[in-house]
Amino acid sequence: MNMLSLEQELKSNAYPGRGIVIGRSEDGKKAVAAYFIMGRSANSRNRVFVTDGEGIRTEAFDPSKLEDPSLIIYAPVRVLGNKTIVTNGDQTDTIYEGMDKQLTFEQSLRCREFEPDGPNFTPRISGIMHIEGGDSYNYALSILKSADGDPSSCCRFTFAYQSPKAGEGHFLHTYMHDGNPLPSFEGEPKRVKLSGDLDAFGGMLWESLNGENKVSLFVRYIDIATGKYESRIYNKNVK
Repeated sequence: MNMLSLEQELKSNAYPGRGIVIGRSEDGKKAVAAYFIMGRSANSRNRVFVTDGEGIRTEAFDPSKLEDPSLIIYAPVRVLGNKTIVTNGDQTDTIYEGMDKQLTFEQSLRCREFEPDGPNFTPRISGIMHIEGGDSYNYALSILKSADGDPSSCCRFTFAYQSPKAGEGHFLHTYMHDGNPLPSFEGEPKRVKLSGDLDAFGGMLWESLNGENKVSLFVRYIDIATGKYESRIYNKNVK
């Protein structure tokens, strides 16, 4: 699989929806995670990321304008010991609870499907990062999607990456592009180049997302040797 420019992937797609990037920094020392949300409706755009313990959650920017919270208010990032969970919905909690009971990442998601938002049937995308200390780091990505828009059939794909290479990551997003209905992501997560420090990488992502549709972005760099991390949050809605 060819390595793609993450910047170009984002700039060339006005509406990839929600997206997860996981990989390893250029110097090989950091585990990298990013999660962004976009929106077309007023309800989807009325959101911000806020810190929540070691993770983050979404909340309404203007609570008085919040309509249906069911698919837009959730915790995208949670930390369970040496595991960092990143998802586009409340399956973050499903994974956290399952893995806390010694289930695997894949087993934890067996009870979940794509989102019930027909006709889009938005895929549930999820990522898990394992930081073992020393130089040991691996991650996995999952997508649960309808079979060509058929809500009676759920397709489940998990992609695992052992000892990822420095300067490389994988990008998984919900929609191929804008449309009505929105076409679900197809194929393997995209292999993308990762470069720059936390602020440079985060700034590149934020500037590359479509200015009209972007809502919020979260980026975290975790030191693989120590487990210590730094994070940044970018919100289009600022009080």
